[in-house]
Amino acid sequence: MNFIMEGGPIFMVPLLILLIVIAVLFAKGLKDNTEKNSYLINSLSLFSFVFGVLGFVIGLVGALESLSAMQGDIAPQILAGGLKVGLLSPTFGMVIFLIGKLFSIILTWKKQ
Repeated sequence: MNFIMEGGPIFMVPLLILLIVIAVLFAKGLKDNTEKNSYLINSLSLFSFVFGVLGFVIGLVGALESLSAMQGDIAPQILAGGLKVGLLSPTFGMVIFLIGKLFSIILTWKKQ
C-alpha cells in the first residue's frame, strides 16, 4: 500500500475507490448478470485508465516546471526517481483497466 502514497494520494486514492466499485459491480454481476453491470464495468475501467494518465500528465508538467526553474545541473537519479513516481498512477490505472476488462469478459462469457 506504500505505492498509493508514493504515487500521490490525489490520484491513487480515487483509483483505488474505482477498483473497489468495479469489484462490487462484478460481484453483483455474478448474481444478477445484466448488460448494465458489464457496461458500467467497462466504462469505469476505461475512466480509471484515462484518470491515471491524467495524473501522470499533470505530475509531469509540474515536474518539468520545477526542473526549468532550477539553476545548474540536474542529477539523473532525481529525474529517474521522479519519473518512477509519476508512472505509478498510469500503471495502477492500466491494472484496473485490465481487471475491469477481465471481469467484463467473465460476465459476458457467463451470460451466454
